[in-house]
Amino acid sequence: MGRTEFIALAAMLMALNALAIDIMLPGLQEIGASLGVENENHRQYVISTYLLGFGIAQLLYGPISDRFGRRKPMLFGLAIYIVSALAVVFVPSFSGLLVLRFIQGIGSAATRVITISIVRDIYGGRQMAEVMSLIMMVFMVVPVIAPGTGQIVLFFGNWHLIFAFMAGIAAVVTAWMYFRLPETLHPDDIRPFTARSVLGGFKIVLTNRVALCYTLSSTFIFGALFGFINSAEQVYKGIYGLGAWFAAAFAGVALFMAFSSFINAKLVGRFGMRKLSHGSLLGFIAITFVWLLVQVLGPEPMPFAIFIVFFALAMFQFGWIGSNFNSLAMEPLGHVAGTASSVIGFMGTVGGSLIGAAIGQAFDGTALPMVAGFFVVSIIGLIFVLIGEKGVLFQAHNKPTR
Repeated sequence: MGRTEFIALAAMLMALNALAIDIMLPGLQEIGASLGVENENHRQYVISTYLLGFGIAQLLYGPISDRFGRRKPMLFGLAIYIVSALAVVFVPSFSGLLVLRFIQGIGSAATRVITISIVRDIYGGRQMAEVMSLIMMVFMVVPVIAPGTGQIVLFFGNWHLIFAFMAGIAAVVTAWMYFRLPETLHPDDIRPFTARSVLGGFKIVLTNRVALCYTLSSTFIFGALFGFINSAEQVYKGIYGLGAWFAAAFAGVALFMAFSSFINAKLVGRFGMRKLSHGSLLGFIAITFVWLLVQVLGPEPMPFAIFIVFFALAMFQFGWIGSNFNSLAMEPLGHVAGTASSVIGFMGTVGGSLIGAAIGQAFDGTALPMVAGFFVVSIIGLIFVLIGEKGVLFQAHNKPTR
């Protein structure tokens, strides 16, 4: 498999997670009406329960893939993803839907943990950051097209068809992975799957200051993104009345993130992960601070043109933060890549989804809770970066391990 095909496949594997979230956003209102959900904020649980399953299961896939290789656990997770998506087509109640979404998240966790482990098996340092940026660029195409795709699917049937479509896409990616991706775990890096070994691997990750602090920082920053995803339909359709244009607005911001990842891939080899990500984090703080001031002092609702400009600028910074912070956390942990990816993914997803759920549930008919949440989590993220870097930004100091 060539580098281009590898990046495309890795991106599609990770994109199955984004697909499971974003493609149904246009159908949340219909899902709630069909299954008798009275409180509109409760529709967000369709996303939150998925993210909880996705986050919790990551603790298992890493140690399992460090023992049994990357391929078999990945195929197992993909099978769970496909079967649970198909089962939703026949679900009779909202509670049943939430259970199946939790299970689907468990399956999808393999695509996140093991894909990053595979990338770390093959690449390290700035090269890993470059490849991860290219993967994220392709990965971000899914949020661009998924809501619009979901809207198109709804033209041909009800919301159940979205889940059938999701299962079909996952089946195609599974076949691609099965026939084209070889095992990447180095024999010297195989770890026994015992309680002592697993806990030892967790200890290695959690006692590495750089890895832990970048993971915690990413957790809060991703919490802002999850907060927006939870309330996106209410903001775009409820506040601004975009209706069918919801998918286009969502795609426009996602394109900014994809473009940001592309630029990061071009620049990271020259300037390094820290210079780019630290600068973008400071930029994120500055943009969200000004955005918050305008939100508080300006008219309500804020004119949509101003809202979307602020949001796009913030998400452009996010594109430089996400892949670089993840690479910085993984960089010193190549010898326990699977377990490291598990712990980092678990903390980032579960923590981020809980933070995002809190931001989403605070929705009060205005964008203020979301904007305030963005600013607060960015400050907390900076604090953890300063702790990890001992108060010094923009300076590289730790070396990758195999």
